[in-house]
Amino acid sequence: MGQINDTAAAFFDACETGAGWDGCAQYCTDDATFSAQSEAIGDLTDLRSYTEWMKGILTILEDGSYDLKSWAVDEERSSVLAYAVFNGTHTGDGGPVPPTGKAASSDYVYDMRFEGGKIAHITKIWHSGVALQQLGWA
Repeated sequence: MGQINDTAAAFFDACETGAGWDGCAQYCTDDATFSAQSEAIGDLTDLRSYTEWMKGILTILEDGSYDLKSWAVDEERSSVLAYAVFNGTHTGDGGPVPPTGKAASSDYVYDMRFEGGKIAHITKIWHSGVALQQLGWA
């Protein structure tokens, strides 16, 4: 499949396991952007901030993990799509309330756009409201 597949796969695993920007930067342009129409992360506009948010969320949802369901590479459009389910239980300190012990299982999709072999933009498609309710945060 090529370079963008390998880069996207390495980024995806690093991001979803809480590596933060230090572990993700090598796969991204320096000014990589981020967008999501999602209550929890809708104000994040750069990929550095999002990867750090993921790092932080995994200190709250200490057992957080992903289950990759589907993967598609579109070489013509320099894009990779990943569909996964994130699972985690609020056992760690932090978050909007003390640990609830409640678990969430939340579907999401990344649309990773490439420039020069690196990720230049990610759009995350995620209904955070459902996850927040499952965790007892809303």
